[in-house]
Amino acid sequence: MKRNLKIKELFLKNFEKPTTELKFKNLYELIVCVMLSAQCTDKRVNLITPELFKAYPDIKSLSKANLSSLKSYIQTCSFFNNKAQNLIKMAKAVCENFNGEIPLNEKDLKSLAGVGQKTAHVVLIEWCGANFMAVDTHVFRVSHRLNLSKAKTPEATEEDLTHIFKDNLNFLHQAMVLFGRYTCKAKKPLCKECFLNHLCTSADKEI
Repeated sequence: MKRNLKIKELFLKNFEKPTTELKFKNLYELIVCVMLSAQCTDKRVNLITPELFKAYPDIKSLSKANLSSLKSYIQTCSFFNNKAQNLIKMAKAVCENFNGEIPLNEKDLKSLAGVGQKTAHVVLIEWCGANFMAVDTHVFRVSHRLNLSKAKTPEATEEDLTHIFKDNLNFLHQAMVLFGRYTCKAKKPLCKECFLNHLCTSADKEI
C-alpha cells in the first residue's frame, strides 16, 4: 500500500498537471482527435487535423461529410476506413439526439459510434478535468510493469488503478501516458533515468 502511494506521489511530482499532446481548440475538435488517436500516435493525429478541421469546422459539417472525401483527409491514420464511418455516425447522432451539443457524461458519450469507455473518459478528463482513469497501451504497460494491476483487459486495469489511486486520476492518467511514451517504452525502456526505478521489479527492467 505504501509503495502504491509513493508511486502516485512521484507521478504527480514529476508530471505537474499534465495534459494531452493532442492539439484542439474546442470540444468538437477534442472528440475527433481522441477518436482518431485510437491505435495511432498523437503526432500523426496532429499532422492530419489542421486540414481536416478546415474542411469540417464543426459537428454539423462533419455530419454531412461525404465518406470518400473524409477518408482522403484521414487516410494516413490507422483504421481510417472504420474511423471515417464512425466520425460521420457520431456527428449525425450528436446533431439528431443531442441538438448538436456533444454530451458531457459517460453514458451519452458511449452511445455515440466509435466512442468506447476509454475515448469517453479521455474526453471528460481533458475537457472537464473529470476524476477518471483511461487505459491505453501505455497506461496498460506501465501499470503491469509496476505491478499495479495483473488484469488482462484495459477495463479491468482501469478498475484496479481507480481503486488504488482514488483521486487525481485525470492527472495520473496523463502522467502514465507520457511516462509510457517517453520513459517506460515498450522497447528499450529508459530504466537508468527512471524516477520509479527503485520501486520497479519488472522482468523488462534494464539494469
